[in-house]
Amino acid sequence: MDMLLPVLFALGAALSNALATVLQRKAALTVPKSEGLRVGLIADLLRRPVWLVGIMAVITAGVCQAVALATGPITVVQPLFVLELPLALVIAAALLQGRLSRAGWLAVGTVVVGLGVVLFAASPAGNRTQVPMTHWIPAVAVCVAAVAALVVAALRRPEGRGRAACFGLATAISYAMTAALMKTSMHTLDDEGITAFFTTWQTYGFALFGVCALFFLENAMQSGPLVASQPALTLGDACVSLALGITVYAEYVRTGWWLVPQLLGAALIAAGVLALSRLPLARALATEEKEQPGEDTAADAGTTAT
Repeated sequence: MDMLLPVLFALGAALSNALATVLQRKAALTVPKSEGLRVGLIADLLRRPVWLVGIMAVITAGVCQAVALATGPITVVQPLFVLELPLALVIAAALLQGRLSRAGWLAVGTVVVGLGVVLFAASPAGNRTQVPMTHWIPAVAVCVAAVAALVVAALRRPEGRGRAACFGLATAISYAMTAALMKTSMHTLDDEGITAFFTTWQTYGFALFGVCALFFLENAMQSGPLVASQPALTLGDACVSLALGITVYAEYVRTGWWLVPQLLGAALIAAGVLALSRLPLARALATEEKEQPGEDTAADAGTTAT
């Protein structure tokens, strides 16, 4: 029962993020493209109502995530965000008046089962409320360096899957770092009040990483198809968050022979994500794809939606 509240709020955050992904994707397709990082991209998107609704969903997700992190370990909360990709495709099918095929539902089920196996076998535990600077300094340094390297790699690639994947992984690391810092800030708010919340560096740290994540996400969406950026974002967020939970928050998972079902579950998740990425509905959300004869209504809507 101790895990019920964080799990429910984490699922709410995943659902809200999935909705935001679809709405922001639709908005990103309506603004001018660019070869580099474009600060004016956000200004263009602010004039798109669908993007603003997507931002409202992002805010809702942030509130749900904050509650989840304040009440449960990061190694439980963040892996549940693996569900964003299947949820995003289910929502896309509904919003674009299409449908998810039988193979698509099978892939969704595979991801859900794989996630359940991983969490059951790992049985994450521990919920440290404060972290010493000796843990924060190397974690922040490594994550910042990784994000910088991925952005440089993305800018050196032409528009397409590789560029979108690099930006997607940079977004994933930024989101994971946002969650790690947010967890400490929420515990500070709960233990010491609003004044301490606004005077601790972690509050401004998670705000900065969160803004960077949003910026990288928008560029990932314009750089290539959702099939390239979303798997990198979803799986990367879960893996980096797991690493941060263990190394920064001293949370732990079961090892020994329990690693076998954990690896099996991870393989199921990967297989499900790859299967979802091959669906026509996912490809219909790609930037470069145009309407083709014989495509379903979801593909038609995905290329014309504003």
